[in-house]
Amino acid sequence: MTAGNPNSRLEAFCDGVFAIALTLLIIDIKIPSTIEINNTADFWLAIKHITPSIFAFVLSFIIILITWVNHHNSFTLINKSAPSFIYANGFLLLTVVFIPFPTSLLGEHILTDHASPAVFLYTGIIAIQGLGWVLLSAASLKNDLAINEKAIAQIKVNRKNGYITFIIYSLLSIISFWFPLAIAIITTLTLVFWLYYGVKMKHE
Repeated sequence: MTAGNPNSRLEAFCDGVFAIALTLLIIDIKIPSTIEINNTADFWLAIKHITPSIFAFVLSFIIILITWVNHHNSFTLINKSAPSFIYANGFLLLTVVFIPFPTSLLGEHILTDHASPAVFLYTGIIAIQGLGWVLLSAASLKNDLAINEKAIAQIKVNRKNGYITFIIYSLLSIISFWFPLAIAIITTLTLVFWLYYGVKMKHE
């Protein structure tokens, strides 16, 4: 690790956490042993059976990818560290490593009559992740970690986006008790938007 970067060890640790979270997403995607496969048609039916799990995997992969990109960019805005920043970063990582659990539930139950708890947990963890971004940005500003005025402005934008994320997905979590499938679709569309927004901003 370079001695000139006080956050080098923290960044390396974070990258490892993101990599593990992404890997854990795929572990639960498998054809159940209870499904009997005697021919090619049975095989395709078995694949169809786990399609919701594959969808949930792709959706969560996008979430973690967006989070990793934003996390990487946030570290380019600072050149110092502080205890409160490290703990806020740990809270954000907590939300990342938790994602595989609701992902598994979403894939298994989204098309059932009891999908509400799965969608609630899924959207709820995204809301809490928004709170993590608020705490991380606040710690950066409070401890004067930004490299310059332009970085301070971007950190404030990150904090605002964190608040927006927290509010939107908290509301979606509540509504999911009554309309879980609709909220799952809306959540997918919003994540596609955030992915498009991130790519667009990167090229401007």
